[in-house]
Amino acid sequence: MLKDKYTAVWVSHSSISDYLKCPRAYFLKNVYRDPKTHRKISLMQPSLALGQVVHEVIESLSTLPVERRLSTPLIDTFEHTWLRVAGKNGGFMSSEMEEKYKARGREMIERVSNHPGPLLQKAIKIRHELPHFWLSEEDGIILCGKIDWLSYDEATDSVQIIDFKTGKFDEDPDSLQLPIYYLLAKKCQAKPVSGVSYWYIDRDIEPVAMELPSEEESISRVMEPAKRVSLARKLERFVCQYKDGCASCRPLESIIAGKATLIGVNDFGQDLYVID
Repeated sequence: MLKDKYTAVWVSHSSISDYLKCPRAYFLKNVYRDPKTHRKISLMQPSLALGQVVHEVIESLSTLPVERRLSTPLIDTFEHTWLRVAGKNGGFMSSEMEEKYKARGREMIERVSNHPGPLLQKAIKIRHELPHFWLSEEDGIILCGKIDWLSYDEATDSVQIIDFKTGKFDEDPDSLQLPIYYLLAKKCQAKPVSGVSYWYIDRDIEPVAMELPSEEESISRVMEPAKRVSLARKLERFVCQYKDGCASCRPLESIIAGKATLIGVNDFGQDLYVID
């Protein structure tokens, strides 16, 4: 197949996860465009708002020199960043609900501020705005995604992947997140990858090291679902396995049915909705 990134099927951890949960939900989030605005649709929910703000506050540190990373209190940055998701913009239906989530966010930021650990080490930023590479030229599939943090280890001249977690539950052991991030880090920057970890900042003061996957194993695990996504797009077949829809696609169907409120356009150029 001729290499053409504009006609290729782009897959990421989130889009593959969408498809594995429900092909219909994948279609509504990644393919469908509103016929009036010609934009994709996105649903804002409180947990998503919380995760976005906490990630943005922490990840913004990687662009600063190490000695300046905590010169401005992180909690101040958090309070300022939160304004963008305040009220209905974050899917909060009451001030009590918003304060509950905001309090969790404050606790996470305070935990990181008191135990910055790897955040005070050198970090590497991948130059691409959206890191990507050809997972399969033959099948026309490009793998893409953004890695939360690449910590640089001067002793080994290598990088370690850190993924920040703001939810209450551990990542599924069968998740494709680490294999995908490992491949992106290996293919999109020059340093070898020497470690991967999750940082559950809702409870832990430091990252939890995970087993480093091999390139062969990672490609093998990612390729099969990526090809399933590619085939579904070619066949234009995206069907939920349940007659009345599932928890993944029903909220998005509400948007299509006109039962959600449009609150604006997000940073990705998608129409952003909330459900009352």
